[in-house]
Amino acid sequence: MTGIEHLTFLATPFSIGLAIFAVLGTCAVSYYAWERSGRLRAVAQLEVFRVLIVALIAVLLNQPEWIEKYQPDTKPTIAVLWDDSRSMQTRDVLIDGAGGLQAVTRAEAVMPLIDAKTWSELDNRLNVVVQPISSAGKGIVDASEIDGTGLVVGGPAGGEAGKQAVTNLKDPLLETASKVSQLMGIVLISDGDWNDGEPPVEAASRLRTKQIPVFTVVAGSPTRLPDVELISVDIPTFGAAGKPVRIPFTIDSSLPRDFLTTVTMEISNGETLTKDVRVTAMGRTYDAFIWKTEGTGDFTIKVSIPTQDEETIADNNEQSAPIVIREEQLKVLVVESYPRWEYRYLRNALSRDPGVEVSCLLFHPGLEKVGGGSKDYIQVFPEAIEDLATYDVVFLGDVGLDDGQLTEEQCELLKGLIEQQASGLVFMPGLQGRQFSLKGTALDDLNPVVMDESQPGGWGSRTPGHFELTQRGRSSLLTKLADTADENVQVWEDLPGFQWYAPVVRAKAGAEVLAVHSEMSNQYGRLPLLVTRTFGEGKVLFMGTDGAWRWRKGVEDKYHYRFWGQVVRWMAYQRNMVKGKGMRLFYKPDQPQVRQTLTFSAHVMDKGGEPLQKGDVLVTVTSPTGNVETVRLLAEGDLWGVFQGRFTPEEPGNHAVAVICQQTGVKLDASLFVRGQAIEQIGKPARPDVLDEIALVSRGKAVGRDDVSQIIQLLSSLPKPEPSLRRLQLWSHPVTCLTLVLLLGIFWVWRKAVGLI
Repeated sequence: MTGIEHLTFLATPFSIGLAIFAVLGTCAVSYYAWERSGRLRAVAQLEVFRVLIVALIAVLLNQPEWIEKYQPDTKPTIAVLWDDSRSMQTRDVLIDGAGGLQAVTRAEAVMPLIDAKTWSELDNRLNVVVQPISSAGKGIVDASEIDGTGLVVGGPAGGEAGKQAVTNLKDPLLETASKVSQLMGIVLISDGDWNDGEPPVEAASRLRTKQIPVFTVVAGSPTRLPDVELISVDIPTFGAAGKPVRIPFTIDSSLPRDFLTTVTMEISNGETLTKDVRVTAMGRTYDAFIWKTEGTGDFTIKVSIPTQDEETIADNNEQSAPIVIREEQLKVLVVESYPRWEYRYLRNALSRDPGVEVSCLLFHPGLEKVGGGSKDYIQVFPEAIEDLATYDVVFLGDVGLDDGQLTEEQCELLKGLIEQQASGLVFMPGLQGRQFSLKGTALDDLNPVVMDESQPGGWGSRTPGHFELTQRGRSSLLTKLADTADENVQVWEDLPGFQWYAPVVRAKAGAEVLAVHSEMSNQYGRLPLLVTRTFGEGKVLFMGTDGAWRWRKGVEDKYHYRFWGQVVRWMAYQRNMVKGKGMRLFYKPDQPQVRQTLTFSAHVMDKGGEPLQKGDVLVTVTSPTGNVETVRLLAEGDLWGVFQGRFTPEEPGNHAVAVICQQTGVKLDASLFVRGQAIEQIGKPARPDVLDEIALVSRGKAVGRDDVSQIIQLLSSLPKPEPSLRRLQLWSHPVTCLTLVLLLGIFWVWRKAVGLI
């Protein structure tokens, strides 16, 4: 750059008059002082110094500035910013092809605009910097680094790495203006879809003050092309052999009519399922497959819908994902005092379930004999943590601290099992009221209800009572005894009644009431009989009657076995998400949404089979787009070998999860399915109104994608940037102030030296 330097004043008639008056007045005062001194030479010199000081102050009153004007000796710059976000993969741009009009993605449609040949006409006058929005402001090439010969293209070339999870239009515009010197204008190529940061029009208004116009080019159609898209298929990570797996799917249609189609689900083992679905016009349709297999192993499921005649995009009508089917083997511990009818039928239901391994501990109060005669019975309560930790669900019947049953130490262990190991606990009180003796123990905090201590034996009646589902109970998996909601309510109303119920006062805060007594109530409302809550990592269920075994009347095991089977699996689901040798991983919530923080919990055993006290446990999460994030799990206490950490997913879909413990060398691979829609979506219409507003406010212009010549003409006609100025305000500079103070100090000392003070 070449520079021109000169001194200028910001004077006004008032400041000039005041300066002249001050100097002349000072001259008069100085002459009078010299005359009074007898015209001494020393005084004359002092008074001349006084006049010089006042003259300097008079000059400063007119605000002198030293201006350096720099005329650039390099070419000005044009920045071309192109949108590389995920929404640019929307296929809604029609171009002429070999077979007529064909739809291409927005990113493909704008590729000619980021080609070096497109901007070659500007090489003689301008430097052109082409950057994707994700790279703007981050390593963008400064015009001072260009050798003056032409074009610089930077950033991703539109591949997967360049697809942002969100789009921010404001920050790239401002960062480009601040980092590129001699910026004469900006060309913004985008679909206008922004979902992060402040409105981009704010950047346009600030660019206007800097005289940097923005020329916008819209990519994409403001209306959706005719299309039917299978936008999601929620295939779970794993399932159990012999148990139905629900696979929901969502179809999005932009066709102006309803139509009936057949959705096909193909499994890699050769099975094929079909479902007739009526697809809603201009909306989304939801449905699901129910698949059940007896085999185990790794399978791949593909769901597809046929292409309609009006569709312009034919390759978004199918999705596939893997699923693992494995044998289910849950361990259940049932602890009871007397072998009452409820206990006997519960034990039979669990022992006959092929996916459940049951252990029973029967105390027999008053007798020396413990347990029973079959292989299902154990003789003592598991005392070692590693032994108790193998149980997924514990049923606690009419037992307490009395008659040498449970101890306070065992209550502590049960609490830790639920809180730290994500196991389940079922309270099943009885006529003896022994659970009242657990009050004050570690298990007291887990009970989801408040009991009436004045009635430890509960309430009995000759007239059978009945359950009534609450609103929450009607949608719960635990209480689903029929396929439809209406049928399920009817089943619960028709179940055989109970003739005894526990002395419940109310549910505790944070608990969920699934069913209440159909008739009995108190000051808190209907008496809660089926109540659940979450405690730590695990779940707790309170069953307020001992008459569930009566549900077998007339239907045998249909409802009784189904209910308790659902209870066991609901409680053990989270705990058995992923497990391997020496390590178990679970997380909550078990169906996380996008941007919802979830908690990873890993139960790690050392090489000796005992809970690991201290260690380094890392979880690596790889998103569907390849982004990798590592979470360090921290030890929770020093007893159960549990390590926890938090993670917030930013993308929907299947995430690959790897858990590694450095001390044991164990690695556990899993997958995590995140529900919801991506913030940056494919398929939404373009927003030309956003780009029009940016161009209008910044005094640029919105042009069409095919009007490249018009863009070049507009850029060529832009006025050259004015020379940059550097102003040094002498009148307010710190050095000036220090000089005045120094001169006044010299004047004061000089006066004393000549004897005037």
